Amino acid sequence: MALQNKRIIVWLCLLFILSGRLSASEPFSGQTEREKLRAIKPVIVYSEMIREPDSVPSAHASTIVETDDGLLAAWFGGTYERHPDVSIYTSRLRNGQWSTPVMVADGIQDKSIRYPCWNPVLFKRENGDLILFYKVGPSPSTWWGEYKVSTDEGETWSAMETIPRGCLGPIKNKPVIIPGDKILYPTSIEIVGKWNVYMEMSNQDLTGWEKIEIDNNGFDAIQPSVLFYKDGALQILCRSKNERVVESWSYDNGKTWSPLMPTGLPNNNSGTDAVTLSNGLQLIIYNPITSGRNRLAIAGSYDGKIWEKLIDIEDQPSGEFSYPAIIQDKAGRIHMTYTYNRKRIKYVQLKL
Repeated sequence: MALQNKRIIVWLCLLFILSGRLSASEPFSGQTEREKLRAIKPVIVYSEMIREPDSVPSAHASTIVETDDGLLAAWFGGTYERHPDVSIYTSRLRNGQWSTPVMVADGIQDKSIRYPCWNPVLFKRENGDLILFYKVGPSPSTWWGEYKVSTDEGETWSAMETIPRGCLGPIKNKPVIIPGDKILYPTSIEIVGKWNVYMEMSNQDLTGWEKIEIDNNGFDAIQPSVLFYKDGALQILCRSKNERVVESWSYDNGKTWSPLMPTGLPNNNSGTDAVTLSNGLQLIIYNPITSGRNRLAIAGSYDGKIWEKLIDIEDQPSGEFSYPAIIQDKAGRIHMTYTYNRKRIKYVQLKL
Protein backbone atom coordinates (compact mmCIF):
# COMPACT_ATOMS: atom_id res chain seq x y z
CA MET A 1 0.00 0.00 0.00
CA ALA A 2 2.85 2.35 0.85
CA LEU A 3 4.49 1.50 -2.50
CA GLN A 4 1.24 2.27 -4.33
CA ASN A 5 0.96 5.65 -2.57
CA LYS A 6 4.52 6.48 -3.56
CA ARG A 7 3.72 5.65 -7.19
CA ILE A 8 0.67 7.89 -7.08
CA ILE A 9 2.73 10.74 -5.64
CA VAL A 10 5.40 10.26 -8.35
CA TRP A 11 2.75 10.31 -11.10
CA LEU A 12 1.15 13.42 -9.65
CA CYS A 13 4.54 15.14 -9.56
CA LEU A 14 5.20 14.15 -13.18
CA LEU A 15 1.78 15.43 -14.25
CA PHE A 16 2.39 18.68 -12.42
CA ILE A 17 5.76 19.13 -14.13
CA LEU A 18 4.37 18.23 -17.55
CA SER A 19 1.37 20.52 -17.15
CA GLY A 20 3.73 23.37 -16.31
CA ARG A 21 5.79 22.65 -19.41
CA LEU A 22 2.71 22.40 -21.59
CA SER A 23 1.27 25.66 -20.33
CA ALA A 24 4.47 27.40 -21.38
CA SER A 25 4.83 25.59 -24.69
CA GLU A 26 4.03 27.17 -28.03
CA PRO A 27 1.30 24.68 -29.14
CA PHE A 28 -0.75 25.14 -25.98
CA SER A 29 -0.37 28.92 -25.84
CA GLY A 30 -0.99 29.02 -29.57
CA GLN A 31 -4.27 27.20 -29.14
CA THR A 32 -5.33 29.67 -26.46
CA GLU A 33 -4.36 32.53 -28.73
CA ARG A 34 -6.36 31.04 -31.60
CA GLU A 35 -9.38 30.61 -29.37
CA LYS A 36 -9.22 34.30 -28.47
CA LEU A 37 -8.97 35.23 -32.13
CA ARG A 38 -11.79 32.89 -33.15
CA ALA A 39 -14.05 34.61 -30.64
CA ILE A 40 -13.78 37.82 -32.68
CA LYS A 41 -16.78 38.12 -35.01
CA PRO A 42 -16.31 40.98 -37.48
CA VAL A 43 -19.34 42.30 -39.33
CA ILE A 44 -19.44 44.32 -42.55
CA VAL A 45 -21.73 47.23 -41.72
CA TYR A 46 -21.45 49.19 -44.96
CA SER A 47 -19.98 48.83 -48.44
CA GLU A 48 -20.12 50.91 -51.58
CA MET A 49 -18.37 51.43 -54.90
CA ILE A 50 -16.69 54.80 -55.16
CA ARG A 51 -17.90 56.59 -58.26
CA GLU A 52 -15.49 56.75 -61.18
CA PRO A 53 -15.63 59.25 -64.05
CA ASP A 54 -16.75 57.67 -67.34
CA SER A 55 -13.53 58.94 -68.90
CA VAL A 56 -11.44 56.83 -66.48
CA PRO A 57 -12.08 53.15 -67.26
CA SER A 58 -9.44 51.68 -64.94
CA ALA A 59 -8.73 52.19 -61.22
CA HIS A 60 -6.15 50.58 -58.93
CA ALA A 61 -4.01 50.88 -55.77
CA SER A 62 -6.19 52.89 -53.40
CA THR A 63 -5.30 54.56 -50.12
CA ILE A 64 -7.51 56.01 -47.38
CA VAL A 65 -7.09 58.47 -44.50
CA GLU A 66 -9.32 60.06 -41.85
CA THR A 67 -9.67 63.84 -42.02
CA ASP A 68 -11.65 66.38 -39.99
CA ASP A 69 -14.02 66.52 -42.96
CA GLY A 70 -14.73 62.85 -43.56
CA LEU A 71 -12.69 60.03 -45.05
CA LEU A 72 -10.50 60.77 -48.05
CA ALA A 73 -9.53 58.09 -50.57
CA ALA A 74 -7.08 58.25 -53.47
CA TRP A 75 -6.03 55.87 -56.25
CA PHE A 76 -4.49 55.88 -59.69
CA GLY A 77 -6.77 55.75 -62.71
CA GLY A 78 -6.63 56.06 -66.46
CA THR A 79 -6.95 54.07 -69.67
CA TYR A 80 -4.98 51.19 -68.15
CA GLU A 81 -1.99 50.71 -65.83
CA ARG A 82 1.21 52.18 -67.38
CA HIS A 83 -0.72 54.34 -69.86
CA PRO A 84 0.69 57.90 -69.80
CA ASP A 85 -2.75 59.32 -68.94
CA VAL A 86 -2.84 57.48 -65.58
CA SER A 87 -3.22 60.12 -62.86
CA ILE A 88 -4.07 60.35 -59.15
CA TYR A 89 -7.73 60.86 -58.16
CA THR A 90 -9.35 61.57 -54.81
CA SER A 91 -12.88 61.26 -53.43
CA ARG A 92 -14.30 62.16 -50.01
CA LEU A 93 -16.87 60.30 -47.92
CA ARG A 94 -18.97 63.00 -46.33
CA ASN A 95 -22.45 62.50 -44.82
CA GLY A 96 -22.58 58.94 -46.12
CA GLN A 97 -21.81 59.76 -49.74
CA TRP A 98 -18.64 59.64 -51.80
CA SER A 99 -17.96 62.79 -53.80
CA THR A 100 -17.28 62.91 -57.52
CA PRO A 101 -13.59 62.02 -57.97
CA VAL A 102 -11.19 64.79 -58.92
CA MET A 103 -7.73 64.51 -60.46
CA VAL A 104 -5.10 65.94 -58.10
CA ALA A 105 -1.79 64.85 -59.67
CA ASP A 106 -0.48 63.77 -63.06
CA GLY A 107 2.79 62.79 -64.68
CA ILE A 108 3.13 65.63 -67.17
CA GLN A 109 6.78 66.58 -67.57
CA ASP A 110 6.52 69.07 -70.43
CA LYS A 111 4.48 69.66 -73.58
CA SER A 112 5.70 66.45 -75.19
CA ILE A 113 6.40 64.03 -72.29
CA ARG A 114 3.88 62.54 -69.88
CA TYR A 115 4.43 59.51 -67.65
CA PRO A 116 1.93 57.40 -65.69
CA CYS A 117 1.37 57.88 -61.95
CA TRP A 118 1.41 54.99 -59.47
CA ASN A 119 0.51 53.91 -55.92
CA PRO A 120 -0.71 57.00 -54.03
CA VAL A 121 -0.37 57.01 -50.24
CA LEU A 122 -2.29 59.46 -48.03
CA PHE A 123 -0.81 60.37 -44.66
CA LYS A 124 -1.61 62.93 -41.96
CA ARG A 125 1.35 64.29 -40.00
CA GLU A 126 1.10 65.59 -36.45
CA ASN A 127 0.54 69.25 -37.42
CA GLY A 128 -2.62 68.21 -39.27
CA ASP A 129 -1.30 68.56 -42.81
CA LEU A 130 -2.21 65.87 -45.30
CA ILE A 131 0.55 64.54 -47.52
CA LEU A 132 -0.14 62.76 -50.79
CA PHE A 133 2.81 60.59 -51.80
CA TYR A 134 2.86 58.95 -55.23
CA LYS A 135 5.23 57.64 -57.89
CA VAL A 136 5.79 58.85 -61.46
CA GLY A 137 7.63 57.10 -64.27
CA PRO A 138 7.35 54.61 -67.11
CA SER A 139 7.56 51.54 -64.84
CA PRO A 140 8.18 50.44 -61.23
CA SER A 141 11.85 49.88 -62.03
CA THR A 142 12.27 53.47 -63.27
CA TRP A 143 9.75 55.49 -61.24
CA TRP A 144 10.59 58.18 -58.67
CA GLY A 145 8.74 59.60 -55.68
CA GLU A 146 6.78 62.84 -55.56
CA TYR A 147 4.43 64.41 -53.03
CA LYS A 148 1.96 67.23 -52.48
CA VAL A 149 0.80 68.82 -49.22
CA SER A 150 -2.69 69.98 -48.23
CA THR A 151 -3.44 72.31 -45.32
CA ASP A 152 -7.23 72.16 -45.83
CA GLU A 153 -8.04 68.45 -45.41
CA GLY A 154 -7.38 67.61 -49.05
CA GLU A 155 -9.56 70.24 -50.70
CA THR A 156 -6.53 71.82 -52.40
CA TRP A 157 -2.93 70.70 -52.85
CA SER A 158 0.45 72.36 -53.11
CA ALA A 159 2.68 72.19 -56.14
CA MET A 160 4.50 68.91 -56.66
CA GLU A 161 7.74 68.27 -54.80
CA THR A 162 10.23 65.51 -55.65
CA ILE A 163 11.50 63.18 -52.94
CA PRO A 164 15.31 63.45 -52.68
CA ARG A 165 17.27 61.28 -55.09
CA GLY A 166 17.93 57.81 -53.70
CA CYS A 167 14.65 57.64 -51.76
CA LEU A 168 11.12 56.83 -52.94
CA GLY A 169 8.84 57.46 -49.96
CA PRO A 170 6.09 54.97 -49.01
CA ILE A 171 5.78 52.52 -51.87
CA LYS A 172 2.17 51.40 -51.30
CA ASN A 173 1.24 51.45 -47.62
CA LYS A 174 0.98 54.25 -45.09
CA PRO A 175 3.97 55.63 -43.19
CA VAL A 176 3.92 55.85 -39.39
CA ILE A 177 5.17 58.34 -36.82
CA ILE A 178 7.79 56.96 -34.45
CA PRO A 179 9.52 58.39 -31.37
CA GLY A 180 11.92 61.21 -32.09
CA ASP A 181 9.40 63.12 -34.18
CA LYS A 182 10.28 61.02 -37.22
CA ILE A 183 8.26 59.54 -40.06
CA LEU A 184 9.05 55.92 -40.92
CA TYR A 185 8.28 54.86 -44.50
CA PRO A 186 7.75 51.22 -45.53
CA THR A 187 9.21 50.96 -49.01
CA SER A 188 10.86 48.71 -51.59
CA ILE A 189 12.38 48.54 -55.06
CA GLU A 190 11.28 46.47 -58.07
CA ILE A 191 14.34 46.25 -60.27
CA VAL A 192 14.04 43.55 -62.93
CA GLY A 193 15.28 40.33 -61.36
CA LYS A 194 15.48 41.83 -57.88
CA TRP A 195 12.80 42.82 -55.42
CA ASN A 196 13.99 44.28 -52.14
CA VAL A 197 12.28 45.64 -49.02
CA TYR A 198 13.87 48.41 -47.00
CA MET A 199 12.77 51.41 -44.91
CA GLU A 200 13.19 55.16 -45.15
CA MET A 201 12.99 57.84 -42.47
CA SER A 202 12.58 61.61 -42.50
CA ASN A 203 11.74 64.50 -40.24
CA GLN A 204 8.08 65.52 -40.18
CA ASP A 205 8.89 68.54 -42.35
CA LEU A 206 10.08 66.00 -44.97
CA THR A 207 13.77 66.86 -44.59
CA GLY A 208 16.66 64.67 -43.48
CA TRP A 209 15.76 61.62 -45.56
CA GLU A 210 17.73 58.44 -44.92
CA LYS A 211 17.59 54.78 -45.99
CA ILE A 212 17.54 51.79 -43.64
CA GLU A 213 18.60 48.51 -45.21
CA ILE A 214 16.97 45.17 -44.38
CA ASP A 215 18.45 41.74 -45.04
CA ASN A 216 15.90 40.24 -47.44
CA ASN A 217 17.32 36.80 -46.70
CA GLY A 218 16.77 35.44 -50.22
CA PHE A 219 13.12 36.49 -50.45
CA ASP A 220 11.69 38.55 -53.32
CA ALA A 221 9.56 40.99 -51.33
CA ILE A 222 8.02 44.44 -51.72
CA GLN A 223 5.32 46.73 -50.29
CA PRO A 224 5.70 46.40 -46.50
CA SER A 225 3.27 47.72 -43.90
CA VAL A 226 4.11 48.59 -40.28
CA LEU A 227 2.59 47.29 -37.03
CA PHE A 228 3.21 48.38 -33.41
CA TYR A 229 3.48 46.22 -30.27
CA LYS A 230 3.15 47.08 -26.58
CA ASP A 231 6.78 46.24 -25.83
CA GLY A 232 7.90 48.86 -28.36
CA ALA A 233 8.63 46.37 -31.13
CA LEU A 234 7.78 47.13 -34.74
CA GLN A 235 6.87 44.52 -37.34
CA ILE A 236 6.60 44.78 -41.10
CA LEU A 237 4.51 42.45 -43.24
CA CYS A 238 5.42 42.26 -46.92
CA ARG A 239 4.15 40.93 -50.22
CA SER A 240 6.42 38.30 -51.77
CA LYS A 241 6.95 36.01 -54.75
CA ASN A 242 7.46 33.15 -52.30
CA GLU A 243 3.80 32.23 -51.60
CA ARG A 244 3.99 33.67 -48.09
CA VAL A 245 3.62 37.02 -46.44
CA VAL A 246 7.09 37.69 -45.03
CA GLU A 247 8.02 39.64 -41.92
CA SER A 248 10.81 41.54 -40.19
CA TRP A 249 11.05 42.97 -36.66
CA SER A 250 12.70 46.03 -35.15
CA TYR A 251 13.35 46.62 -31.44
CA ASP A 252 15.01 50.05 -31.70
CA ASN A 253 12.32 52.26 -33.28
CA GLY A 254 13.08 51.17 -36.82
CA LYS A 255 16.83 51.80 -36.86
CA THR A 256 17.67 48.12 -37.46
CA TRP A 257 15.60 45.15 -38.63
CA SER A 258 15.81 41.38 -38.44
CA PRO A 259 16.26 39.35 -41.67
CA LEU A 260 13.03 38.64 -43.54
CA MET A 261 11.30 35.40 -42.58
CA PRO A 262 8.07 33.75 -43.79
CA THR A 263 4.86 33.95 -41.78
CA GLY A 264 2.07 31.40 -41.88
CA LEU A 265 -0.03 33.73 -44.02
CA PRO A 266 -0.35 32.79 -47.71
CA ASN A 267 0.44 35.37 -50.37
CA ASN A 268 -0.38 35.38 -54.07
CA ASN A 269 2.26 37.94 -55.05
CA SER A 270 -0.25 40.75 -54.49
CA GLY A 271 -0.32 43.74 -52.17
CA THR A 272 -1.52 43.64 -48.57
CA ASP A 273 -2.01 46.26 -45.86
CA ALA A 274 -2.09 46.08 -42.07
CA VAL A 275 -3.05 48.20 -39.07
CA THR A 276 -2.61 48.11 -35.28
CA LEU A 277 -5.93 48.75 -33.54
CA SER A 278 -6.26 50.81 -30.38
CA ASN A 279 -6.88 47.64 -28.33
CA GLY A 280 -3.64 46.05 -29.55
CA LEU A 281 -5.21 43.69 -32.08
CA GLN A 282 -3.27 43.50 -35.34
CA LEU A 283 -5.17 43.21 -38.62
CA ILE A 284 -3.92 42.35 -42.09
CA ILE A 285 -6.08 42.55 -45.20
CA TYR A 286 -4.77 40.15 -47.82
CA ASN A 287 -5.61 37.58 -50.47
CA PRO A 288 -5.74 34.29 -48.49
CA ILE A 289 -4.54 32.25 -51.47
CA THR A 290 -1.30 31.60 -53.32
CA SER A 291 -2.62 32.22 -56.84
CA GLY A 292 -5.38 34.37 -58.32
CA ARG A 293 -6.91 37.47 -56.74
CA ASN A 294 -10.53 36.38 -56.40
CA ARG A 295 -10.56 36.18 -52.61
CA LEU A 296 -9.86 38.94 -50.08
CA ALA A 297 -9.88 38.46 -46.31
CA ILE A 298 -8.83 39.90 -42.96
CA ALA A 299 -6.72 38.01 -40.45
CA GLY A 300 -5.97 39.01 -36.87
CA SER A 301 -3.16 38.49 -34.38
CA TYR A 302 -2.14 39.70 -30.94
CA ASP A 303 1.52 38.71 -31.04
CA GLY A 304 2.30 38.99 -34.78
CA LYS A 305 3.13 35.29 -34.93
CA ILE A 306 -0.17 33.48 -34.58
CA TRP A 307 -2.64 34.67 -37.22
CA GLU A 308 -6.24 33.63 -37.68
CA LYS A 309 -8.50 34.53 -40.58
CA LEU A 310 -11.41 36.52 -39.15
CA ILE A 311 -13.64 37.27 -42.14
CA ASP A 312 -13.83 36.98 -45.92
CA ILE A 313 -14.36 40.35 -47.57
CA GLU A 314 -14.61 38.90 -51.09
CA ASP A 315 -14.89 35.24 -52.09
CA GLN A 316 -15.93 34.81 -55.70
CA PRO A 317 -15.19 32.23 -58.42
CA SER A 318 -13.36 34.81 -60.49
CA GLY A 319 -12.45 38.49 -60.57
CA GLU A 320 -9.75 40.66 -59.03
CA PHE A 321 -10.01 42.10 -55.52
CA SER A 322 -6.61 43.44 -54.66
CA TYR A 323 -4.28 46.15 -53.37
CA PRO A 324 -6.24 46.93 -50.19
CA ALA A 325 -5.78 49.74 -47.68
CA ILE A 326 -7.03 49.63 -44.09
CA ILE A 327 -7.25 52.16 -41.22
CA GLN A 328 -8.99 52.65 -37.88
CA ASP A 329 -10.60 56.04 -37.21
CA LYS A 330 -10.67 57.94 -33.93
CA ALA A 331 -14.07 56.46 -33.07
CA GLY A 332 -12.67 52.93 -33.44
CA ARG A 333 -14.35 52.11 -36.75
CA ILE A 334 -12.39 50.15 -39.33
CA HIS A 335 -12.35 51.33 -42.94
CA MET A 336 -10.88 49.72 -46.03
CA THR A 337 -10.68 50.30 -49.76
CA TYR A 338 -9.52 47.96 -52.50
CA THR A 339 -9.42 47.44 -56.26
CA TYR A 340 -12.59 45.86 -57.66
CA ASN A 341 -11.94 44.14 -61.00
CA ARG A 342 -9.48 46.90 -62.00
CA LYS A 343 -12.44 49.14 -62.85
CA ARG A 344 -13.60 50.61 -59.54
CA ILE A 345 -12.49 51.19 -55.97
CA LYS A 346 -14.70 49.57 -53.34
CA TYR A 347 -15.12 50.90 -49.80
CA VAL A 348 -16.04 48.70 -46.83
CA GLN A 349 -16.64 49.57 -43.17
CA LEU A 350 -16.11 46.83 -40.61
CA LYS A 351 -17.23 46.44 -37.02
CA LEU A 352 -15.54 44.07 -34.56
